[in-house]
Amino acid sequence: MSFQAYLTNIKAKTGKTPEDFKKGKLKDGIKAGEIIAWLKEDFDLGHGHAMAIYAIFKGVKNEDSV
Repeated sequence: MSFQAYLTNIKAKTGKTPEDFKKGKLKDGIKAGEIIAWLKEDFDLGHGHAMAIYAIFKGVKNEDSV
């Protein structure tokens, strides 16, 4: 699955863009595992989809990445 497909599926499932998630519980010093757990629990995302959002948070990927 391409990175864009992950983002498309996340938007379809949650109605949110990666930018929308940044407005949530993201704080300085929060650990990756906490973010992944939050995305899985609150938004019912799978591990790969949660990791895609985390990659955008960390600047490893952006919304234009393939």
